[in-house]
Amino acid sequence: PQGIGSPSVYHAVIVIFLEFFAWGLLTAPTLVVLHETFPKHTFLMNGLIQGVKGLLSFLSAPLIGALSDVWGRKSFLLLTVFFTCAPIPLMKISPWWYFAVISVSGVFAVTFSVVFAYVADITQEHERSMAYGLVSATFAASLVTSPAIGAYLGRAYGDSLVVVLATAIALLDICFILVAVPESLPEKMRPASWGAPISWEQADPFASLKKVGQDSIVLLICITVFLSYLPEAGQYSSFFLYLRQIMGFSSESVAAFIAVLGILSIIAQTIVLSLLMRSIGNKNTILLGLGFQILQLAWYGFGSEPWMMWAAGAVAAMSSITFPAVSALVSRTADADQQGVVQGMITGIRGLCNGLGPALYGFIFYIFHVELNELPMPESSSGGSVAAQYHLQQNSIIPGPPFLFGACSVLLALLVALFIPEHTNLNVRSSNWKKHCGSHGHPHSPQAPGEAKEPLLQVTNV
Repeated sequence: PQGIGSPSVYHAVIVIFLEFFAWGLLTAPTLVVLHETFPKHTFLMNGLIQGVKGLLSFLSAPLIGALSDVWGRKSFLLLTVFFTCAPIPLMKISPWWYFAVISVSGVFAVTFSVVFAYVADITQEHERSMAYGLVSATFAASLVTSPAIGAYLGRAYGDSLVVVLATAIALLDICFILVAVPESLPEKMRPASWGAPISWEQADPFASLKKVGQDSIVLLICITVFLSYLPEAGQYSSFFLYLRQIMGFSSESVAAFIAVLGILSIIAQTIVLSLLMRSIGNKNTILLGLGFQILQLAWYGFGSEPWMMWAAGAVAAMSSITFPAVSALVSRTADADQQGVVQGMITGIRGLCNGLGPALYGFIFYIFHVELNELPMPESSSGGSVAAQYHLQQNSIIPGPPFLFGACSVLLALLVALFIPEHTNLNVRSSNWKKHCGSHGHPHSPQAPGEAKEPLLQVTNV
């Protein structure tokens, strides 16, 4: 078989690290090029670009996952990494083509889906939790380090060098897949010919969402995820641009903010989450995470000084415990043979939010005229208070309207989450799932708490 050695988790980890390290280097240059390309409607265009990319990823992920089950993982790892990184060299060649290709690249920007399938092929069920954790930690580590490196190199040698370096790392990733990554899908699991048919059910991105209304408790959980992740997706797409252009952060300050937020989020999702789950329970952990999210969004919405952004960032790291707690609750609520179904619903809702959230935030910024009509003023050591004061003269009541809207959306999610029962009757839940899904297992075999599956562990083609 092609590749170096036998398939391992480390192959997948290196692929993820190189791809996101290359993009992380471009954090600061992208914000500058975005404002220079769209000086009048920066936030609106950013929202549309990221929204189109997210929506295309949502629509294409099931199809690419189904095709990788037939044609193998390696070819689709190569395809997704190539098209995800294709826009990088265009940043200095043609900014308009750069942003156009970024939005269209969403069709193939599903590397994580293929990587999770790759890991599922080569690990036993009891090993996947640690394997997925390693992949996620690698993703976080690449984004903690690379924006700071890119900002330093851009300041010292210019953005052109950063773009060249990011392009070289992307090419290295592609070469690594071609030369070193072995195929993980066993030959016996693939059809004899490449012309094997793919059913529409496998490729339908809305297939998992159609089952949402079949159970009242899962419906409440899905509504909670939608109302809380919609503003989160919009925030991720525009917040660093907001810090750079509106709050007047320097490139180094934005990179430091990303690093600190990433480290605090890792601590919150490991140590703090574990302590909270044991002490106050699953449901209360979700409610606490939603409360932190409301606080940080309101703080971002009304905050007018750089120190407020840093303080709200620490609260934002604490709010990252919400989704792992939701995934654990879903894992306990659903019967053992329905883990993939319900986790697929949650994943589908998050994918839909990745398309809707950025577009919604960009539109709200546009409605409230939160724009800079001139290039940022020279950065000062105090973090650009001049630019912040310029913005406050424009809109002194609510500096960040979309964040305030997001706080209202998460407040609704908190109210919905109050109706989710802490301890679900698994006997009833089991019979409900059997009724809807056609299973005939024994209804009185509840899953032990220690056997709760991790998110996505049952989904081989995510």
